[in-house]
Amino acid sequence: PTATGPTGAGGGAVHVDPRGWRDYPPGPAFLRALTDGRAPRAVWSALPGEDWAARYADAVAATVAGGRGALVVVADARDLDRLDAALTGALGPDRHVCLSAALGPARRYRAFLAARRAPAPVVIGTRAAMFAPVDRLGLVAIWDDGDDLHAEPRAPYPHAREVLLTRAQLGGAAALVGGYARTAEAQLLVETGWAREVVADRATVRARTPAIAPTGDDPQLARDPGAATARLPSLAWTTARDTLRADAPVLVQVPRRGYLPSVACADCRTPARCPHCAGPLALPSAAGTPACRWCGRVAAAYACPECGGRRLRASVTGARRTAEELGRAFPGVPVRTSGREEVLTTVPAGAGLVIATPGAEPVAEGGYGAVLLLDSWALLTRADLRAGEEALRRWLTAAALARPGSAGGRVVVVADGALAPVQALLRWDAAWFAARELAERRELGFPPAVKMASVTGPADAVADLLAGARLPDGAEVLGPVPADEGRERMLVRVPRARAAALAEALHTAAGQRAARKAADPVRLQVDPLSLF
Repeated sequence: PTATGPTGAGGGAVHVDPRGWRDYPPGPAFLRALTDGRAPRAVWSALPGEDWAARYADAVAATVAGGRGALVVVADARDLDRLDAALTGALGPDRHVCLSAALGPARRYRAFLAARRAPAPVVIGTRAAMFAPVDRLGLVAIWDDGDDLHAEPRAPYPHAREVLLTRAQLGGAAALVGGYARTAEAQLLVETGWAREVVADRATVRARTPAIAPTGDDPQLARDPGAATARLPSLAWTTARDTLRADAPVLVQVPRRGYLPSVACADCRTPARCPHCAGPLALPSAAGTPACRWCGRVAAAYACPECGGRRLRASVTGARRTAEELGRAFPGVPVRTSGREEVLTTVPAGAGLVIATPGAEPVAEGGYGAVLLLDSWALLTRADLRAGEEALRRWLTAAALARPGSAGGRVVVVADGALAPVQALLRWDAAWFAARELAERRELGFPPAVKMASVTGPADAVADLLAGARLPDGAEVLGPVPADEGRERMLVRVPRARAAALAEALHTAAGQRAARKAADPVRLQVDPLSLF
């Protein structure tokens, strides 16, 4: 059954079909609430293989059927194209507005005016669309809020999720935060009761999930002792071979782009560094000359400062080198790469290898027969608060493109199965990992359990600003820690209830320094994505 509501911009009745949400028990009720003009708030964990753009189009259609407007923000142009096509199918042509930096100033301003004047506007776009004017705003939604593209790199550094949730709170609008993974911030919304989780039952999850196996657990190591150090253990290799023999595509996710993004001395294993700026040296191709990734200088005559050796070996392997190696391992099989130089949208069904960096994985017709997740250490060992969360997000996004296990879909992650992010992947339980992550951050005093501001700049300037700031009671000042280019960073931590007081204190102190025309600038950021 479908529900029919009032006309939206462009005329014509809007039909709401709840069938796509029936795999999630609270889903149909969420759509009904939108159609009735209420303001439900949901944190949605999408199933593997889910057409997330179609589900968002359902939610937007329900909102428009209730006579209100909607605003949806996605991370990049590829996601925007998917959502654009889904909304055209759900609402009809010319009934929504796309806002993207790729449009150019003139077209973007025309789209802005169209959104401003529409009677029941629907606006979709990338990060900058979070500020788009929407009359009678009834729904704000964001897909994959853990993607760092949602964070504005320019002052005042707003995050699309926080702006949209603030608009929902102030305007009494509904909110939808969705993704294959779940951030600690989204989990906090659930645990505080601000939003309700929309998830499938475990039987449905098991039916839709591919068969997932790690290479680093004890049974696998007993069969293949070399799996602990091999970049492509036998389990991953045989999975790829069997899938290609079955005439199905294989996706290989590699965290690093390029050929050899990091090299070391072949004799003593000392990392190769630029003699000018100490940046890491990289090889752009098999016959290329090592060059610095920071300053770009070529180091044709490089000699190891420890042993004098001139031969180099790979310490980190990039996507292009991986494609080259797998092409030799499986001769006659088409090999495609998807990354910064060229991002593929779709690939055909049939035997083929697709080597992609995270976020550039194309959709395969009928789904991938196998997904290989390589170099997990590059994601898990980063000195970052969100390393585990980000690794799981990237893995789930890639694994969601595989066929269900009942249809032969398999996922192999080259990692120890005892690690918490790997356990969450094996069980396809992003909510469990998010709750665990939030509990750990609450115990250690990290965002989002607390509010934290970073103050970055020359040491004297940072000390000057903090000395003049009237910080709220209970504020803790942590640091300093080294930042880039000779600067240092101090962190100020307060309970969430005192976040506004912290922001006001730092804003006032920064204004006082500006009035004195202080020479050295200081960068202020609340809850930055990276603390270290």
